[in-house]
Amino acid sequence: MYYGFDIGGTKIEFGAFNEQLERVTTKRVPTPTDSYDTLLDVVTQLVTEHDHEFGVEGKVGIGIPGIEDAITGAVLTSNIPAAKGHTLRCDLEARLGRTVTVDNDANCFALSEAWDESLRHEPGVLGLILGTGFGGGMVFNGKVFSGMNHVGGELGHARLPIDAWFHLGENAPLLQCGCGKKGCLDNYLSGRGFELLYQAYYGETLKAPMIIEQYHIGEVKAVEHVDRFLELLAICFANIFTGLDPNVVVLGGGLSNFDVIYDELPKRLPQHLLSVSRPPKIIKAKYGDAGGVRGAAFLNLK
Repeated sequence: MYYGFDIGGTKIEFGAFNEQLERVTTKRVPTPTDSYDTLLDVVTQLVTEHDHEFGVEGKVGIGIPGIEDAITGAVLTSNIPAAKGHTLRCDLEARLGRTVTVDNDANCFALSEAWDESLRHEPGVLGLILGTGFGGGMVFNGKVFSGMNHVGGELGHARLPIDAWFHLGENAPLLQCGCGKKGCLDNYLSGRGFELLYQAYYGETLKAPMIIEQYHIGEVKAVEHVDRFLELLAICFANIFTGLDPNVVVLGGGLSNFDVIYDELPKRLPQHLLSVSRPPKIIKAKYGDAGGVRGAAFLNLK
């Protein structure tokens, strides 16, 4: 039995999956915000409860909005204050008497999609999230690749490539990122970036759904903005694809529901790729909000 935990800032979602990777149990509880011991208690209780229910010792995987330090095991996260700076994996292993796997929630998203029946045969699946921020996860042969420092897939903190900067033109805003650097993809390719760029060029503050609505009725500024943004996506994605060469790219996050992306990227990508390269298949995520807990459970698949 595979247990997955998607630990967020307000809730913990638990899911149990059988050997056929079918979800057999779901449970949601509030995330403890002040007490680390209480957080450990909640996770331990859910594991123990379902061990008794299923008569097995389930394999535990945990997805968090953050990174586990590759050397100390301390959790770097701003959304789960109770866990910040603590060795979550080691402490849970001590309580549960078994191996616990912890990974970034974006990696869990990618893993969930990669283990869909339609994609399991694909050797390289790249999950990219166009949400409040921009980031992703890399799955090769069914396993997450986190890298030496557990920052594999943190593509939002790569900088804009020079051809993207030229494309944005003289009025391009140099945006400050929460990581302390400027020009990170996180502030340009995300849903937030979509809105920030519109504001920078037109001096108006509009939410992404309104911009997209205006685009569909042919409003001139919205059409110009979407064209500029789609070309920016194509340039930046082509740089990422040149380095990783994925077979399939799965898009998640709110902006992934803008279906024009799937029509336009295959047309725009080739001119930015190497002459021997073909664009990967680009599809919309299938599992949505359920992907985090599903991917967390699948961290322990062999």
